[in-house]
Amino acid sequence: MRDLGETDRLPLGSTVATIGMFDGVHRGHATLVNFLRQQAAARGKQSLVITFLHHPRQVLYPDAHFKLIMPLEDRLAELKALGPDLLLPLEFTPELAALDSSRFIELLRDRYGVSVLVAGYNHRFGHDKGETFEDYCRHGRRLGVEVVKAPEYLGRYAPVSSTIVRGLIAAGRVVDAMHCMGRPHMLRGKVVHGFHNGRGLGFPTANVGEIDPDVLLPHNGAYAVLAHVGGRQLQGMTNIGRRPTLDNGTQLSIEVNLFDFEEDIYGEDISLEFISFLRLEFKMCGLDELKRQLTKDRDNAKALLQEYLNTKQ
Repeated sequence: MRDLGETDRLPLGSTVATIGMFDGVHRGHATLVNFLRQQAAARGKQSLVITFLHHPRQVLYPDAHFKLIMPLEDRLAELKALGPDLLLPLEFTPELAALDSSRFIELLRDRYGVSVLVAGYNHRFGHDKGETFEDYCRHGRRLGVEVVKAPEYLGRYAPVSSTIVRGLIAAGRVVDAMHCMGRPHMLRGKVVHGFHNGRGLGFPTANVGEIDPDVLLPHNGAYAVLAHVGGRQLQGMTNIGRRPTLDNGTQLSIEVNLFDFEEDIYGEDISLEFISFLRLEFKMCGLDELKRQLTKDRDNAKALLQEYLNTKQ
């Protein structure tokens, strides 16, 4: 696997390529990259995956506050794990967006040696969104670039798309999102100072901050999670919300109670894998009711996490 930069140039006719955002790197993306590798191997060429450093919607509509499923670092790592020969993170610019599909195919041919372009099953490129796959093939024939369509992902969890996965995460349906991606939704951050109310309730929590503001948060509520801290995997439950029972104002917080764990991890990096939804956040009648609910949440989370881990063995 070789990483490319935008200034790299590849020999004419040396690659079979596909291009897309690949946000979430879900099962449909895996089907596409697997097909790409097969096509490249059959032709004796290198397989090239081109992705964008920033989502086109973030560039073209910066005020829309568009959220991503995963940060760039994780997206590149997951794409590399799919095994293409070459990976090119490309800066998406208004100038690039202004190219029609014909000019775009020509750019890929001349700069990155693309002799075969593998189009995702329902992918569109170039500013002329009304064009069809047949139009892409016609442009390709004129430019000496073969355009082929990848098969649709037809597995157990079809249909799948980045838009579908975003909607599932935003609704708190993290189990469905996990099935679509083939892995749990993850948030990365750092343990920071919080409200310090949990220890008095018997449920000490680590407050998770410094999360990439461009990454989508699951719907407010409680979740069973696997936490990764200092190379260790720990079981726990996380609450995303505004803590209405404790009257802590309107500030959104992400707190995780790690089971059977009492070490001081303030300042350490932490990653949360969202395994299952537990309940929505709601205001309770007092601290006693809150403690009873947290006890139920912990018991439910432990059972769900054990069930998940059993399936991974």
